[in-house]
Amino acid sequence: MSQGIERASRRDWMAVYGAALGAFIAVLDIQIINASLADIQGALSASVEEGSWISTAYMIAEIVMIPLSGWLVQVLSIRTYMRYTIVLFVAASMLCGLAWSLESMILFRVLQGIGAAPLIPLAFSLVRLRLPASDQAKGMALFSFSAVFAPAIGPSLGGWLTETFSWHLIFYINLVPGIIMFLMLSASLDKEPMQLNKLREADWPGIFTLSLGLATLEYFLEEGNRKDWFGSEIIVWTALIAAVSLVTFTWLQLTRERPLLNLRLLGQRQFLMATLANMGLGLGLYGSVYILPLYLSQVQGYNSLQIGEVLMWGGMPQLLLIPMVPRLMKRVSPRLMASLGFILMAFSVYLNTTMTGDYAGDQFRLSLLIRAMGQPFIMIPLSMLAMEKILPKDVSSASSLFNTLRNLSGAIGIALLATIIQRHSTLHAARLSETLPMYGDLTQQRLDTLSAVMPQLSFQQQVGLIARQLTEQATIMAYADAFYIVAFVLVLGFCATLLTRNWRISRVTVR
Repeated sequence: MSQGIERASRRDWMAVYGAALGAFIAVLDIQIINASLADIQGALSASVEEGSWISTAYMIAEIVMIPLSGWLVQVLSIRTYMRYTIVLFVAASMLCGLAWSLESMILFRVLQGIGAAPLIPLAFSLVRLRLPASDQAKGMALFSFSAVFAPAIGPSLGGWLTETFSWHLIFYINLVPGIIMFLMLSASLDKEPMQLNKLREADWPGIFTLSLGLATLEYFLEEGNRKDWFGSEIIVWTALIAAVSLVTFTWLQLTRERPLLNLRLLGQRQFLMATLANMGLGLGLYGSVYILPLYLSQVQGYNSLQIGEVLMWGGMPQLLLIPMVPRLMKRVSPRLMASLGFILMAFSVYLNTTMTGDYAGDQFRLSLLIRAMGQPFIMIPLSMLAMEKILPKDVSSASSLFNTLRNLSGAIGIALLATIIQRHSTLHAARLSETLPMYGDLTQQRLDTLSAVMPQLSFQQQVGLIARQLTEQATIMAYADAFYIVAFVLVLGFCATLLTRNWRISRVTVR
């Protein structure tokens, strides 16, 4: 490693561009199937619950492999490891498009998740290790495309491809960028010998407890709401295994001289506060991307293409804003920029808490535009704040923790929001029913109005129509509650950002 580097070479930038492309594709593949899941389920003759494993399998594989990436780089070298994983990712993507059954699709999605996982933390690490401090904001701008733009554009792209062509194409499109990033990283990363002897020295108890803990935790979060949480025996056992495994892993990492992940980094105030803010961003970002398509589909009856057209308003403006952020950081404090971003995102989500039955795509446009303005102001400055005091030897651990916890908070948020929507729909329906008793004045007035407007309806049909309207209103109120939760978490992210220290460009950098 060399110090005092003032300019990055073309080879350095090629490595950063190739890794950023990989991170973008990896995050994109989490979201791109959301708008097309119904089509895939139908093609594979899968139920809604069975089809959910198409997403769950990818998420479990990815969230387990991300924190292991730093260790695997030491064993295989970064060039060899990334080349292997890109080949695996592209091959698995092609197989997903050729899947002939639900079981084969789930297997290929697991392989795809294993191949995609290291592309996220290693892109983050390469920005830190290959670029001088004066260029790291630009590098983080490239990385932020994966973190904030890919989730916003994923459902839109997936919906358009499915409606215009076929769902198979959402997997086949990975071929071209996969080949490009393989060639770029092959040319820009140095050949280094593998150190297979480190397999004998590995923290195998840590690897086992971390993998088991994260896999069972992700299963608990993904399946808990569908199985009525602790009303299901398998969910109880999964939660117990996850808790014991992760507590054991934490104890092992804090007591070992050379841990798999350096959890002591969370003892640094700067990294801890930035990571907590990043977790707030993860829940806000993935949570809002989860709620909005579900609302448009369930309440407004939008198809995947229509959902994609709405979400484009939250994605495309970021293409213009993200390149501007590094320039703004030369004049504006990163802490101030990230704080402003959280305020804009929280406000955009809060605008959606006043929904009515007429609240559809056009009504979301303003909130999506405001969110698109806020997101780029968060990720780049927040990443710089987090990595300010991280030593080169801890970059891999810091990157793994920073990205794993953001993804994990997103999974926690989705599970929480799904539960809130389901339970609050029932709660609001019960409360609305209390205000509309069968023989009350308001109910009778509504029946009289229906009789005048639609005299062809029988009494039972009129009552059924009122009941459906009541259920729809209760559902809308539940979605509003979910948006309140997202806004509140983003406010907490804002508070955590305020507790970081201002970042200043350091003159000493590493390669």
